[in-house]
Amino acid sequence: MDVHGRDLRYFAVVAEELNFTRAAERLYVSQPALSKQIRMLEKQLGASLFRRDRRTVRLTAVGEALLPRAREVLAAWRAAEAAVEEAKAAERHTLVIGMSTSPGRGLLPALRTRLASLRPDARPVLRQVGWADPSAGLADGSSDVAFVWLPLPDGDRYRYEVVAQEPRLVALRHDHPLAAAGAVDFTDLLDEPFLALPPEAGPLRDYWLALDARGGREPRIGGVVASAEETHEAVANGQGVVLLAAGNAPIVVRDEVIAVPVRGISPSRLAVAAREDDERPAVLAYLAAAAKVAATIAP
Repeated sequence: MDVHGRDLRYFAVVAEELNFTRAAERLYVSQPALSKQIRMLEKQLGASLFRRDRRTVRLTAVGEALLPRAREVLAAWRAAEAAVEEAKAAERHTLVIGMSTSPGRGLLPALRTRLASLRPDARPVLRQVGWADPSAGLADGSSDVAFVWLPLPDGDRYRYEVVAQEPRLVALRHDHPLAAAGAVDFTDLLDEPFLALPPEAGPLRDYWLALDARGGREPRIGGVVASAEETHEAVANGQGVVLLAAGNAPIVVRDEVIAVPVRGISPSRLAVAAREDDERPAVLAYLAAAAKVAATIAP
C-alpha cells in the first residue's frame, strides 16, 4: 500500500472540519477533487473513513483509529522537511577552506574578520589536504576556497588573490658546510640532494626544486616529502636540503635544522584561490576578503 502524505493531510483536515466544503477551502482545492482523493484513500485502505449524509460528516471507527497516526506521520514529515531545510541552509553557508599547512602569517584571523563583515552568514570550515594535491582540494571540489602556492597546475581553471610574497630559504642541517653562511647563491646548491614534493604536485614540485634556475641541470632527489614533519625529519637525517618560503620556516626549522636565504631564485607566492566558474556569494566574498588583506600587507 502506497499512501501519499498529501492524502493523509487531506484526511486530517476533513477530520478536523467534519465538512468537505470548509476543508476544501483550507486546502485550496475544489470540493470534488478533495472528495475524489478521500475516496481513493478509502479504496487503498479497504475501509470507509467517514460517514456522510446530507447534513453531517462523521469519522468511522477506522477513521478514528487512523487520525492520531496520520497526525504523527504528518508531524514527523514536517520535522523532516524542517531538518532538510536547515541542512540545506547550513550547506549553502558553509565555506570549506583547504590548506596543505596552516597559512600562518595572521592570515586566517584577518580573513575571518573581513569575511564576517561581508557575509555574516558564512561558516568557514578548515580542511587539511595532503601535499600531493597542489590545489588543496579545489581540483576535486572538496574545498570551496584554498590557500595554495603558485604556480597552480591548470592555472586557467582558478582565480586567486596573492596574500603573501616572500623570499625562499634553504633548510639544511646545522652542521652542513653552508649552514654558517649569511646567505647562499642558488648555484652553490646545484649539486646538493634536494627533497621534492610528490610527483602529483606537478609544476609546484618543479617550482620548489627551482628547475627554472638550474640552467637545464637535473636536480638530485634525496627523498620525497608530503608533510612538514616528514620534511623536518628528512633534513635532520641528512637526506637532503629543501627550499621553503620564509613564512614557513618555523614549521621546519628547529633542533638540528636551520634555514638561510637563497639568492638567485624568485620569491614564493601564497594565494587564496577558488575555481574560476564558482560564483557562489560566500566564495566571492572570501576572495574579496583576501584582496583586502593583501592590500594591507607590505610587499
